[in-house]
Amino acid sequence: MDIYLPIILLFVLFLLNVPIAFSLIASSLVYFLFINTSIPVSLVMQRFISSASSFPLLAIPFFIMVGSIMNYAGISRSLLAFADSLIGHKVGGLAHVNVLLSTLMGGISGSANADAAMQSKILAPEMTKRGYDLPFTAAVTAASSSISPVIPPGINLIIYALLANVSVHSMFIAGYVPALLMAASLMFTIAIISRKRGYKPSRTSPAPAKERFHYFAKAIPALLIPFGIILGMRFGLFTPTEAGAIAVLLCAIIGGLIYRELKLNHVPIILKETIQGTSSVMFIIIGAMVFGYYMTLEQIPQNVASALVQLTDNKLVLLLIINALLLIVGMFIEGGAAMIILTPLLLPAVLNLGVNPVHFGVIVIVNIMIGGVTPPFGSMMFTVCSILKVRLVDFVREVAPLLLALLTVLMILTFSESLVMFLPNLL
Repeated sequence: MDIYLPIILLFVLFLLNVPIAFSLIASSLVYFLFINTSIPVSLVMQRFISSASSFPLLAIPFFIMVGSIMNYAGISRSLLAFADSLIGHKVGGLAHVNVLLSTLMGGISGSANADAAMQSKILAPEMTKRGYDLPFTAAVTAASSSISPVIPPGINLIIYALLANVSVHSMFIAGYVPALLMAASLMFTIAIISRKRGYKPSRTSPAPAKERFHYFAKAIPALLIPFGIILGMRFGLFTPTEAGAIAVLLCAIIGGLIYRELKLNHVPIILKETIQGTSSVMFIIIGAMVFGYYMTLEQIPQNVASALVQLTDNKLVLLLIINALLLIVGMFIEGGAAMIILTPLLLPAVLNLGVNPVHFGVIVIVNIMIGGVTPPFGSMMFTVCSILKVRLVDFVREVAPLLLALLTVLMILTFSESLVMFLPNLL
């Protein structure tokens, strides 16, 4: 029973609202200092240091910096104008624009919380001015932000690829179809709600073709960034880490020379935001790696895999059980941490039953994104509610139909491996 004490302690610390990184490190140290004393402490410290000494992990600060640059470079405003020209004339136009903007920005920001914060500041005030209820505005903003990390170069796609030892390129390509399904399901739900409540479009008539082309031409540099990254990786021109550095350079050039909104005085702010974002993510990863070392030593992943396989030998039933587990865990643990902790535990079981690891990765990431919008501890929920000053009870009431739409997409993805793997197999 002692070998499971660190896991019990970990969840107790989570429930006590101790920061995730500290919870992981404290639980790991309890094991190495008091339970398994045969391993020198110096070796454990080496694990802490070596966990961060990974070239692929350098992609994370680069893509965090891309999201920060985008907010100061005018890229988000360019994409907003383009999205509005496409769909602003529909009933509930600005709510649709909210979803479409998250979809367009996903390939650039790659972060759900960054997207939620940006849209809460830029688009949400405009929605409330046009008569949208504030809780509904918050719900749409949080739910739509779940799309961003599913589209490359989402940080979670990179982390999962490293954890599961699969191609980052394959994970990137596999994200497009699920993200488009998530966007379509949210827009369908928003259209129904908007008609019932009488939310007006942001435009009285569809934008003329000339205006759409103008905004499209202006948005082309921003839209080409994710495609350039994918093509460069596809043809072996650069690694995911090098792609992050190139994306930073492209965003800086676009913001400074094309849109001319990125200034020198933005550089210290961007560096500060990048350091803060990177340090929090890396601290969690390092803690999770050491915690994973403990689990490997005690063969806990193998035991969990064996227990799950004994529970059922039907891979679809197993995936449904894992979905339920991830959704429950996602309600209490921040999505990235949940993925880092649970992927090494669950992956051996699904591989034993022939589940494609890329397909499983998409299921895990969509799952934890839904968890980010779900009470009581959803990170995007808290981000949006704190910025817009919305009560949680009001948010939960409005987000319920949007969550149902996302859960429907999750079930489709779970039961249709061929749909998820269509683009990776094609390319």
